[in-house]
Amino acid sequence: MPEAVIDEAMMESMRAKIGVDLRIAHSVNNEEATRIAVAKFAGGIGDINELWIDSERGRASDFGAPVAPPSFVIGCFSGIQFGWPGLGSFHSATSMELLAPIYWGDAISATCRYDGFTGPRPSNFAGRMVTDHFTNSYANQRGEKVAEIRWQVVNYERATARTTAKEKAQSEPLAIPHPWTPEELKKIDAQVLAEKPRGAVPRYFEDVTIGEPLSRLTKGPIGLTDEVAFIAGGGTPIPRLKAHAASLTDYAAHPAWSFRDPVTGAQEPIYSVHYNKAAANAMGVTYSYDVGFQRQCWQIQLMTHWAGDAGWVDHLEAQYRGFVYLSDVIELGGEVTAKEITSDGEHLVHLTTFARNQRGDDVMPGKATVALPSRGSSRTPAARRARVLDV
Repeated sequence: MPEAVIDEAMMESMRAKIGVDLRIAHSVNNEEATRIAVAKFAGGIGDINELWIDSERGRASDFGAPVAPPSFVIGCFSGIQFGWPGLGSFHSATSMELLAPIYWGDAISATCRYDGFTGPRPSNFAGRMVTDHFTNSYANQRGEKVAEIRWQVVNYERATARTTAKEKAQSEPLAIPHPWTPEELKKIDAQVLAEKPRGAVPRYFEDVTIGEPLSRLTKGPIGLTDEVAFIAGGGTPIPRLKAHAASLTDYAAHPAWSFRDPVTGAQEPIYSVHYNKAAANAMGVTYSYDVGFQRQCWQIQLMTHWAGDAGWVDHLEAQYRGFVYLSDVIELGGEVTAKEITSDGEHLVHLTTFARNQRGDDVMPGKATVALPSRGSSRTPAARRARVLDV
């Protein structure tokens, strides 16, 4: 992979791009929330809530028709490879506003604005880093904004990171992939299968107490197929994945998009750090690892599982700390920190969330705000946001 260091010329080039709406056509995956597109996306994030895939369940819900999971916008467009040639990068944080439901048949259009960067700053991991800031907006065919995502990407000096990672691996070796025993794997599988979404049973605002823990959501052991399924569902190939002449044509025009795999000899996308060990190593990372927006989908699923089908996930924040390596198991949870009733009668619950691996590290600390139904209100949050459909 090409390597570079952060210098003034590179920063001046990026300053000139601040405020620009980026060309993202090559990174758009889903443009319409068809039944199949929604099912593939829900399957790709491991969400078993039948509300997203059963049309009768959707019509019987307070949404009044089949809907997609709130995270579906991530399967339309999530991110883009942009600027800083020769640096490594990883998604480091996200803040999301979920404004309206996405119904089956909705056409979703996305925009991405580059808001600039902060830094450079020193880093123990990779010499110096700069942090990019982006804003994604999503609208349906009626021109209604359904979501906004503000996200950050850390860009770092790849050569320094690789040396640091090698030294750390020698001084603090981790067992990667994790050496699970058959008994441990059996227990994890049983735990995953026992975790069910709340579904059609309302979780009322009045029944929630401050300090109350969230129901648990478990992911893993993370495998290669989990990453492939996320991509197939519309995850984050940036740009979209292609094969043979189609991919080589892109790589010839954009050499920074790919590298030569030392084992197979194939040209592989930089994005393959999530399923290709050689790519991960070239980035200065020990082993293949998950996707930031994939982790974000898990936080959203944690909230929809807990809130039930009549609730609404209003706002989320998350930081991505450390890597979730293939073979890791992540347990998501959290607790209620505050409750409020807004001036327009919305019953909101504020929460903190976590995502801990088997080593006890919180790899995604976060916050969320969820609107819940109230026994004193005739309309649930889902019903308040339901719309009169076009057909």
